[in-house]
Amino acid sequence: MARGGRVELRGFGVFSVSPRQARIGRNPRTGEYLKIEQKRFAVFKASRAVHERLNRGEVSN
Repeated sequence: MARGGRVELRGFGVFSVSPRQARIGRNPRTGEYLKIEQKRFAVFKASRAVHERLNRGEVSN
């Protein structure tokens, strides 16, 4: 993932990296405008099996 790839865990889900574009933000306390640099962040997408188990409410103790 550090090199921009993805990691797939069969039956669990996929972790991937997604870019967030640079933008102008604001400090809510002072109102000052700030330049926010481009970033990459991790994204997780659950597999269909995990998604269905969560929606059925199955809980394993």
